[in-house]
Amino acid sequence: MRLILLFLLFSVSVHAQEFNFSVKINTQKLQTVDPKVFLTLEQSINEFLNTTRWTENNYQPFERIKGNFLLTIQEELSTTSFKAELAIQATRPVFAAGTYATTLINHIDKDFVFSYEQFQPIQYSKNTYVDNLSSVLSFYAFVILGLDGDSFALNGGNQAFQNAFDIISNAPQGNGTGWGTDGSRNRYWLLENILSPRCRAYREAMYIYHRLAMDVMHQDAAKARVILTEALTNMEKVNMAYPNAMITQIFVNAKALELTEIFKRGTPEEKDIFSRVLMRIDAPNADRYRSIR
Repeated sequence: MRLILLFLLFSVSVHAQEFNFSVKINTQKLQTVDPKVFLTLEQSINEFLNTTRWTENNYQPFERIKGNFLLTIQEELSTTSFKAELAIQATRPVFAAGTYATTLINHIDKDFVFSYEQFQPIQYSKNTYVDNLSSVLSFYAFVILGLDGDSFALNGGNQAFQNAFDIISNAPQGNGTGWGTDGSRNRYWLLENILSPRCRAYREAMYIYHRLAMDVMHQDAAKARVILTEALTNMEKVNMAYPNAMITQIFVNAKALELTEIFKRGTPEEKDIFSRVLMRIDAPNADRYRSIR
């Protein structure tokens, strides 16, 4: 009996998927569509994200990436077609920090139009475009895996970002779809920024920030702050090489509050570096960072 139990526990851990996401759908603006449709959709998205095998890696249950997907229905285009906003937030645990987790991404996708009929399956296809619902969800799943991979190893997210790129390549490229070059703050530009040589310092910053600084913060907070200033300097390089890049705002949305709390305990020189960089890459909130000095 004990051998059977051990085998079952081993099987569960070996086949555990990559994510442990919470999924919620906000339907306050609904007028005609039966709310039960969205209860089914919420369950389907939850199962799609959390049970799909996204990589060949074996994740232990405690290694699963945690986060939240909040889908807010903005408009009913028809009984089966909807305009929505998708808020995506994902975290990464910090080693030896108890339950503390640092944010990898905190982003709202405002270019999300999709079709759904109750009980319609959501399926990921690597080589073909199925529909916008599955493609958008799959895209962000791979982006999150890429960000997580980069946080553990330099350019560790390469394969995941390539998978996200393939989704963009297969998706319709018309204006307003979120997949094309129109605008400057959509899915296309998010991945373009991540993969651009001009933003190489961003990916280096993600590794420095997480693996070399946050994961050793418990051992030597002063040393970790010094290393964090290197990550900030990298982000300053990105801002100079690629002004107004979307990825800079992605970094700010994820890290600004955390960095503010960390550098409140820094030396005057460290506070100056923090304030200078954040005021440049997040100018609208310059007063907030200036006050840390």
